[in-house]
Amino acid sequence: MKIAILGTRGIPARYGGFETLAEQLSARLAARGHEVTVYCRRPFTTPHDVIAPGITRVILPTISRKHFDTAFHTFLSLIHVSFTAADVVLICNVANGPIAWIPRLFGKATVLNVDGLDRKRKKWNLIGRGSLYFCELLSAITPTRVVTDSRIMQEYYWRRYRRRSAMIAYGAEVPPNGGGAASEAVDLPSEQFILYVSRLEPENNPELLLDAYRRVQTDWPLVIVGGNAYDAAYVARLKSLSDGRVIFLGPVYGDGYWQLLQKAALYVFACEVGGVHPALIEAMAAQKPVLYLDTPENHETAGDAGMPFRADSADLAAGISRMLRDANLRQELSRKAQERAARMFGWEETIQKYESLFSELLAKNGRPSSGQ
Repeated sequence: MKIAILGTRGIPARYGGFETLAEQLSARLAARGHEVTVYCRRPFTTPHDVIAPGITRVILPTISRKHFDTAFHTFLSLIHVSFTAADVVLICNVANGPIAWIPRLFGKATVLNVDGLDRKRKKWNLIGRGSLYFCELLSAITPTRVVTDSRIMQEYYWRRYRRRSAMIAYGAEVPPNGGGAASEAVDLPSEQFILYVSRLEPENNPELLLDAYRRVQTDWPLVIVGGNAYDAAYVARLKSLSDGRVIFLGPVYGDGYWQLLQKAALYVFACEVGGVHPALIEAMAAQKPVLYLDTPENHETAGDAGMPFRADSADLAAGISRMLRDANLRQELSRKAQERAARMFGWEETIQKYESLFSELLAKNGRPSSGQ
């Protein structure tokens, strides 16, 4: 098949979950013999990027502003892909719902991965949330097929819009070499620090974590990995709220990221918006004891393989303290996390489901399956 992936910032993954999906999906589909093209945004690429063999990148400009970046670049990508030989187009992000129909005019099947309820993110003002709700409404109409990454989102689309979606979760697997050679990013004592990995945005609750950590009596540092490409002032505010035990590393990807995961003693996951988060299942796959914010989506992902906490700094502080005191509890949750990740979130199963979905759509010549 000739497959195009767009709507992300591109590959290599340097931003979030959709970029990780694009990177893994493109590499593994290309290895299976498919012709894969990934559309990339110019600010997130360099001429020296190393990508998997068999993948073509199309690098297009964008408007690097929070409210225009995704829509502008995806529109350019959809126009471009419509005049190519691509058979099926995978579009990421519910914000692209209003324009997911464009390739269908040219006989191409379109699949839209909507992720979670993006309109609930705290970074959006009233206009932004209203716009994303409009995008969500159209996302149930415009693509050939909708993909959701959790049962909760699948049920939501059926209950709200009577649209049946394909449920395909993210995958997570520790690299065979365990993250490669040593990196400056991991010059930390093994099993003696707490790790938090996320874009630094309000709905991911870094302030909640910093408040909780201040209440914990420990000399183990809190290592925060992530940044905010659109709001440097918010990152500066977080740093002003932290004490001397907190280490801000900024964004870390690739080998350095996996090394950090494997060396951490405890992983805190505080995202409250979205479906299945790649960062959470990657921590589980790396056999880390996880403290996670108790939302329905996070509970669907981690279940009893992690310890939930409420959106309350005292409750999170109590959870961190308990984990640090109890090495046996950390060991037990580590074992459960790895087993759950291996059972539910393998990349090969994810790739197989996407490949089957694409094949099904092409067999129907780009028309929705009956009953959708």
